[in-house]
Amino acid sequence: MGDGCLMEGISHEVCSLAGTLGLGKLIGFYDHNGISIDGETEGWFTDDTAKRFEAYHWHVIHEIDGHDPQAVKKAILEAQSVKDKPSLIICRTVIGFGSPNKAGKEEAHGAPLGEEEVALARQKLGWHHPPFEIPKDIYHAWDAREKGEKAQQRWNEKFAAYKKAHPQLAEEGDVSN
Repeated sequence: MGDGCLMEGISHEVCSLAGTLGLGKLIGFYDHNGISIDGETEGWFTDDTAKRFEAYHWHVIHEIDGHDPQAVKKAILEAQSVKDKPSLIICRTVIGFGSPNKAGKEEAHGAPLGEEEVALARQKLGWHHPPFEIPKDIYHAWDAREKGEKAQQRWNEKFAAYKKAHPQLAEEGDVSN
């Protein structure tokens, strides 16, 4: 969720409901970069988002560095340990991170950086791979096919056992029909 998202009325309704229902497996990330589609939010978006979510009965993890993978991982682990209510991880970020001329500016919101700025950002971030190429080590680290196939196999086995024990209920709940 971004700054603009949290200004919308629907965010109040759905987040309040999630807290009321105690949805302990729900983890929300608030990308707090101070920029919305209308520009900088300072001065006109003055909500205390952390207090708002605490009032909704959410577990709130305050102001982590959203560009630090270890801080994000630590926050996720903390959020996963809370079982009785949803968690909000407030990530301080810079919109257009790595862009030498547009980082932190509204020009980086909802518009392409442009070919020249992308080249400058790639240089600044030390990214030397061609566009759309994912290095093999990164690809393999993020490849979830094997894990997904194992999870699907476990689910299929569990559902087959359920179907055997409760054929009528299983048929009603089987959306593949």
